[in-house]
Amino acid sequence: MADKKEKLILMCTHGPEDPERATIPFVMATAAQASEVEVVLGFQANGVMLIMDSVADHVFASGFPPLKELLDIYLENDGKLLVCGPCVKSRQIDPEKDFIKGATVVNAATFVKECAEATNVLVY
Repeated sequence: MADKKEKLILMCTHGPEDPERATIPFVMATAAQASEVEVVLGFQANGVMLIMDSVADHVFASGFPPLKELLDIYLENDGKLLVCGPCVKSRQIDPEKDFIKGATVVNAATFVKECAEATNVLVY
């Protein structure tokens, strides 16, 4: 029987108001991808703001690569972006107009399923 591939879920709960906490999950995600670990980035609370078009262009944390650079690397490596539906709704965001390509709005059941299937879950 083949070994189960490792899967890491990174839940992002901080937005552009906290550049360091917004950037670290992307650093971890791209490092995991480079280690051939399956990665899913989940966005809840103010983290949903990071997936809005052009927001990543303006997030810079001292000592880290720019968020936009990390996001592009993550997406180039087939990274998944799952965004909390109620969090989107409460912020009156229109996913069709406001989110970057590749973002998927999901419900709590989807997050629970992804986390239950993961090897590890980290929350930032």
